[in-house]
Amino acid sequence: MRAKFFRASPYADDAMNLPVRSIDEAIPFYDSKMGFRVVSRSDDDPRRIVLQRDTIQIGLAENGGDPSQEGCFFEVDDVEVALAELQSYDASLNADLKTQKHGETNYRLFFVVAPDGLCYCVGEALK
Repeated sequence: MRAKFFRASPYADDAMNLPVRSIDEAIPFYDSKMGFRVVSRSDDDPRRIVLQRDTIQIGLAENGGDPSQEGCFFEVDDVEVALAELQSYDASLNADLKTQKHGETNYRLFFVVAPDGLCYCVGEALK
């Protein structure tokens, strides 16, 4: 069973310009551990790719930015299914479900840090 990812909100300005040191080194994590697929690639300067999962897209770019200061919040339809799915891709993923409030909404969520240093929060709004 797969969780549906339906919203990507960047921590900073742009989910389509997330910094990585090497696109080629980053792709395997997003493809095999997060369920994304490459939908476009540009070798212009800076090199970049666009990744898609369900209805969301993110972009990785070799733009010199600091990946440890960037990432996205991914809203999903079922956070427990999302966690189980990602753990099925990578048994070493050690993530704890937490509840946090953002604005007026409570979310059940967990965090994943990619090998490139980008941090992702995966969460479901509680009703």
